[in-house]
Amino acid sequence: MATVRSPETLVLPKTLILLRHGKSGYPAGTADHERPLADRGWREAGLAGAWLRGEGFDIDQVLCSTARRTRETLQATEVKAAAQFHPRLYGASDVEVVGLVAELPESVATALVVGHHPGMPQTAEALHELAARHAGSAGAGNPALARLLEKYPTSALTVIRVAGSWAELPVRGGEVAQFHIPR
Repeated sequence: MATVRSPETLVLPKTLILLRHGKSGYPAGTADHERPLADRGWREAGLAGAWLRGEGFDIDQVLCSTARRTRETLQATEVKAAAQFHPRLYGASDVEVVGLVAELPESVATALVVGHHPGMPQTAEALHELAARHAGSAGAGNPALARLLEKYPTSALTVIRVAGSWAELPVRGGEVAQFHIPR
């Protein structure tokens, strides 16, 4: 007799999207946390949002740094999902980013994190390495991963496929599926 799983125990695949903030300005006398986007940053963050919509991503939840340039990046993308603003994402390491994502409810299928360098590329690399180890493979030969490790410019996006639950993310990781630089 087949075992029937209740909807509460069924874990659907997840998608995590990492977005580095757009190009920021450097107004004299402005603290780093309060630096605004430059005109180029607004334009490229808008292109990032257009790419997300064009690829058909239906974002359920946004986690965003409290820095002005990340908040403005999110605004420019025109992503309409519920957003949580976390001071811990400002300057966050991969461990801190993954820790916040692991707290997401399982009802969230697609999450967007708007953060900073080096946290965004470090998170993508760490999650990919975890997934490769979990699968018992080397994880080499991924062109999207190779591109993001080469350079992770402002407004760059990484799409990570997560096979397990958000809570398992720190153990299982996720595979880098796409890397896009909106220009």
